[in-house]
Amino acid sequence: MRYARYRIIYMLRITELRLPLNHTDAELKSAILTKLNITTDNLVSYSVFRRAFDARKKHDIKLIYTIDLLTDNEDDILKNLETDPQVSLTPNTSYHEVGRAPANLKTRPIVIGTGPCGLFAGLILAQMGFNPIILERGKAVRERTKDTFGLWRKGIFNAESNVQFGEGGAGTFSDGKLYTQIKDPKHYGRKVLTEFVKAGAPAEILYVSKPHIGTFKLVSMVEEMRANIVALGGEIRFSSRVDDVLIENSQVQGVQLSSGEIIHSTHVVLAVGHSARDTFKMLYERGVYVEAKPFSIGFRIEHPQSIIDRCQFGDNAGHSILGAADYKLAHHCSNGRSVYSFCMCPGGTVVAATSEAGHVVTNGMSQYSRNERNANSAIVVGITPDDYPGNPLAGIDLQRRLEAHAFILGGGTYAAPGQRVGDFLAQRPSTALGQVQPSYTPGVHLCDLSSALPDYAIEAIREALPVFDKKIKGFAMPDALLTGVETRTSSPIRIKRNELYQSLNTKGLYPAGEGAGYAGGILSAAVDGIKVAEAVATDIINRR
Repeated sequence: MRYARYRIIYMLRITELRLPLNHTDAELKSAILTKLNITTDNLVSYSVFRRAFDARKKHDIKLIYTIDLLTDNEDDILKNLETDPQVSLTPNTSYHEVGRAPANLKTRPIVIGTGPCGLFAGLILAQMGFNPIILERGKAVRERTKDTFGLWRKGIFNAESNVQFGEGGAGTFSDGKLYTQIKDPKHYGRKVLTEFVKAGAPAEILYVSKPHIGTFKLVSMVEEMRANIVALGGEIRFSSRVDDVLIENSQVQGVQLSSGEIIHSTHVVLAVGHSARDTFKMLYERGVYVEAKPFSIGFRIEHPQSIIDRCQFGDNAGHSILGAADYKLAHHCSNGRSVYSFCMCPGGTVVAATSEAGHVVTNGMSQYSRNERNANSAIVVGITPDDYPGNPLAGIDLQRRLEAHAFILGGGTYAAPGQRVGDFLAQRPSTALGQVQPSYTPGVHLCDLSSALPDYAIEAIREALPVFDKKIKGFAMPDALLTGVETRTSSPIRIKRNELYQSLNTKGLYPAGEGAGYAGGILSAAVDGIKVAEAVATDIINRR
């Protein structure tokens, strides 16, 4: 009897494979073969799982690859797995559902909010057959975009449809960054990126080390995800603000909308984002456990993108693989405060991001191309509840005071108060712009920003800027522009939850994402949405 000989294929991962910036595909393949000591015949296929770069030596920038490959060279592979820490079996990053909805589902889970957290909570629940009802206080993304542009171009503000409220959440009008430092042993981040690609994101977000999308691409992706959720049996309702959560005997029973309509459910996901101040107040008054948490306050700073590119990449500035350069800076000040850069937007714009009338808030945004003339980031000072003592909502009161004062400093027209860095450091008002033209619309009103933040924050930023200039030459250039105020770096409160992802004292209420204090960015919020959706599904299944 003759037996067929089966070919054993090994799925391997190589990490930290370093090549020159301008290498060829042939050189990449050769490096793989050399690393594993195999021949071309033994290499079945390979793909790039991750590509980063090391620009510490500007004249010799290296690309760093993580490669997944298939090979059939058994002896050398087993030897590599035993002796080389950069070679391992490829982990399984595919997503696995925790279960399916029961056939006799009594009530549908409710998701409040359609930011990254709410969208992914709704999507995962829909994919498992739970037919979620997703409630959004703002408008669908294209209508919301028109309202947002209304503020930026005409100074017309809509309290329910703006940068903070509406389909897609605050992340829609941002740089669209899709990277995070959270621990992710179950590879939920891969699930998020895969769904984004299905919805129309560039495939490169699956392998570049710092993927981003940009606003215009995010708009169409959000629409595609909405269509997918609806096709799977979910329901999305816009202009449906939740004004009350119904609670009996410490158990959620449903929600009441601003229209007066009541929707019953024993499972409510709270994914409202960090600016739903009226919702936070309602929950606190209903007795849901809420506590104050640290956040940060500061300004936006703008430089010519070309200065940042040259400083970070030297003669390689403008290389297509490197793109527009970013930075990450931090300084611990003599007054005990920490100052750091936040939400850096290469080739982007500073945007008006208020969600309340008579307030000015700044944020940063980039398109996919990142080809605007300025770089911008927040330069912020960390603060804690010790700086705003009182009840758990005291941080919101501080935000409001700073934003209302910024509105006055800006002239009361939604223009933002601004000051040249040279003037800010010299402690004199700005009266004229220099090399850097502001990107913020509806406009910038030059003034003295020394009253825009508490004294300790002004003092800390004045100390930090010259220090940052030593790391990035030109950072404290006199013509760089500060625009105020940045107050929405993260939620000022945390709605604490237990190991089942439910509120500490309200069963069936699932605080999630940035607004609840459990995420900080698009990817981490989306990942938290997946975790909470799984917790909801598990609880419903276990109650059968």
